[in-house]
Amino acid sequence: MRGRTMPATWYEERKAVISVDELLTRGVSEVIIESDLRARLERGDKLRLKQGFDPSRPHMHIGHAVGLRKLRTFQELGHQVVLIVGDWTAQIGDPSGRDETRPRLTADVVQEHARLFMEQFFRIVDRDRTEVRWQSEWYGDFKLEQALDLAGRFTLAQMLAHETFRKRYEAGQPLTILELMYPMLQGYDSVAVQADVEFGGTDQKFNNLAGRELMQQMGMQPQHVLLVPLIPGTDGRKMGKSFNNTVDVMLPPAEMFGKVMSMTDDVLPLYFEVLTDIPLDELNEIRAALAAGSINPRNLKVQVARAIISQFHSPAEADEAEAAFIRQFVRRELPEDMPVHTLNGATNVVDLLVDAQLASSKSEARRLIDGGGVRVDGEKVESYDLTLEPGAAVVVQVGRRKFVQVQ
Repeated sequence: MRGRTMPATWYEERKAVISVDELLTRGVSEVIIESDLRARLERGDKLRLKQGFDPSRPHMHIGHAVGLRKLRTFQELGHQVVLIVGDWTAQIGDPSGRDETRPRLTADVVQEHARLFMEQFFRIVDRDRTEVRWQSEWYGDFKLEQALDLAGRFTLAQMLAHETFRKRYEAGQPLTILELMYPMLQGYDSVAVQADVEFGGTDQKFNNLAGRELMQQMGMQPQHVLLVPLIPGTDGRKMGKSFNNTVDVMLPPAEMFGKVMSMTDDVLPLYFEVLTDIPLDELNEIRAALAAGSINPRNLKVQVARAIISQFHSPAEADEAEAAFIRQFVRRELPEDMPVHTLNGATNVVDLLVDAQLASSKSEARRLIDGGGVRVDGEKVESYDLTLEPGAAVVVQVGRRKFVQVQ
């Protein structure tokens, strides 16, 4: 699969009309402190937007894309993204949501994971408008006295307010001092890059607030925090590798399309909100139609799947993925007693329709094609010139009820 960077025009239409209110509410779970950040945006301040990532796991799924799309919107409005490569903390392991100690990784593994992650990251975020920083820039020469000073700024009670830490401590599971340092180290990243806003999922709230607390202690203006929702995966639970329910960014288009189509209907409003650019009034209409049962959820899944694939691959590949899915879907509903028509040689589709008794004459066959009523393996026939060869093993369909297996 080839890598690609989203074009600078991706958000151009929205850029001209997007409001501060939509910027801070659409696809956003919480902003700390919203009134202050809103005031800075309305004043026209240009902000440094921190996004850190843990390269202990290199593969990104579309749940990660929720926050990255928001970053891209801010970029298009003139703000600066600062990407933090957590090459030091990856060797500790982000404890968010984990109930066991994570094995430490070697520096070489972290470097390779970071390379793979950034290839995916820059499919959404504009590479030319991103400042990439590695934690080793400031932790490479970090002295013991600095580490002790950092540790002295937080109490054990504060760390045990972290739900994951508290549960492991109460259950008597291993909880190392090194892991307790993780939020402090991530917080110091904000100090090092002078972040104005830190982005993260709702599971990162504790770590993001640690950065805010540390900046305030050090006499800096504390960063704002913008948290985005965690989306459901293919089984309805939170999307995550541990549940094997992700839609990975690097998946081939056809697989990506099929996984989105397997989603439960109730995820559709959220997916439209956080993974597409449809206007808010159209989003409200979709919510109302789903609630009233006046729209086919399958058609909406196709729309979402096409939007996602167009972002990570291309619109042309979205077309191909949809066509492939339709072929598979049609074959799954073929009648069991479908007749078979064997070709004696290369046959034009018009002649085939007559020979297979799907049309009474060539003129009727042409009318059926002109009306869009003829499909071969689920794809609409657009031309009289289509020729089928012996051994084609395809299904020719006319209307809703006439099928022939051609071979």
